[in-house]
Amino acid sequence: MKLHLIAFYNYVGMFSEHYAFLVELHLRLIDEHTRAIDELTTHIEEEMIPFQVARDLMVTIPGISTKVADVIIAETGADMSRFPTAGHLASWADTCPGSNESASRVKSTRTRLGNPYLKSALGTTAMAASSGKDTYLAAKNWRIASGRGSIKTVVALEHAMLVAVWNMLQSGETYSDLGSNYFTKRDPENAKDRALNQLRNLGYLLTIEAEADVA
Repeated sequence: MKLHLIAFYNYVGMFSEHYAFLVELHLRLIDEHTRAIDELTTHIEEEMIPFQVARDLMVTIPGISTKVADVIIAETGADMSRFPTAGHLASWADTCPGSNESASRVKSTRTRLGNPYLKSALGTTAMAASSGKDTYLAAKNWRIASGRGSIKTVVALEHAMLVAVWNMLQSGETYSDLGSNYFTKRDPENAKDRALNQLRNLGYLLTIEAEADVA
């Protein structure tokens, strides 16, 4: 430890004019890059003025930030009339798993590469949405991940968000969350069976009765 401290002090003492020149050079570069980023940000904000309504709609979806909304606008033009249905938009963005099935055997469910900028933005958004609380997307993430894995879950969330974007930009309405209990309300019997199976797997023996019968 003592040797390391001595080496450190010697290094500090060797801060010559050469090192001062390098530090000053790097600081100037940082300032120049900061100015360039600020100029670019200002320019993007000006370019986004005609798309402000679309941007404001999209950021109401959990996980979609202003930057992600800007990427979606840049790649799609925010013009949903070019896509006859939400499915066409999702297919164009390659957020629909491929299916190669023969004799009831699925050989491949891989997606294509798609637009790299849009795919990257959607992937980030899907990860953010999956960690939300009490939302439809978070519930969808948990439901799919438990049986299909993380990759298919991300694609499914990307697909769901693009479908929402298409509908919102077509109708002009903000995002309306279906709620974290959407799947339970849609298929209560399946939700009940899943819960019972989980308890049985933990070693519990169960006898259930409907609430009306108990009363």
